[in-house]
Amino acid sequence: MKQRSPLWLFDLDNTLHNASHAIFPAITHNMNVFMADLLGDGTTPADAGTVNAARQLYWKRYGATLLGLVRHHGVKADHFLHEAHRFEDLTDMIRAERGLGRLLERLPGRKILLTNAPRSYSHEVMRHLGLHRHFAEHIPIEAMRVHGRLRPKPSVPYLLKLLARQGVHPRHCVLVEDTLSNLRAAKQVGMRTVLVTGYVQADQAVQKKIHACVDVKVKSVLDLPDHVHRLCSAHF
Repeated sequence: MKQRSPLWLFDLDNTLHNASHAIFPAITHNMNVFMADLLGDGTTPADAGTVNAARQLYWKRYGATLLGLVRHHGVKADHFLHEAHRFEDLTDMIRAERGLGRLLERLPGRKILLTNAPRSYSHEVMRHLGLHRHFAEHIPIEAMRVHGRLRPKPSVPYLLKLLARQGVHPRHCVLVEDTLSNLRAAKQVGMRTVLVTGYVQADQAVQKKIHACVDVKVKSVLDLPDHVHRLCSAHF
């Protein structure tokens, strides 16, 4: 079968490194503190149940808690992202597999980092891992906009805009992700999709949904070379 080098879109957290180890717990704590003050009465912070319910609701409804806070509470996106990604020592919290640089060199085609994390944080993680030089472009959450409005993953309109800007047909683009909702949006526009499972636990209900929107499932991105022929084939 004829092959064509694809455009690879790589997620960052829990895809290229283990964010669940320490970074996500710290972000969740920071978000909870921020939202408790925001949702409180001005004197007393909101209780944990109220905060957790709001955070989960906005994440499920919009794909990013940030969008719910912006739309319903007038929060400034840059301020929230700064507060949520404050760490005492970020580099000490990063955990990743060895060989990621060699993997990215081996994969045919251009690579773009597409992350719902903010620029400063994702830039620091990528530099610490020594992976920044392997990516032609770095698209953080601040840059995911349609008609001037934030439209982070899993926004279908933004994915279509990105494909048009890159001049790439959806079937020649591969999204590598750990989040099923983002993969579902990519599959909706015709992209090829890879689910990375090594850093997350999927329950049975989620497992049943995987087949509909995932072309390839890998435990680690280091397994991608085994699937390049399939992902790049003209008759996938």
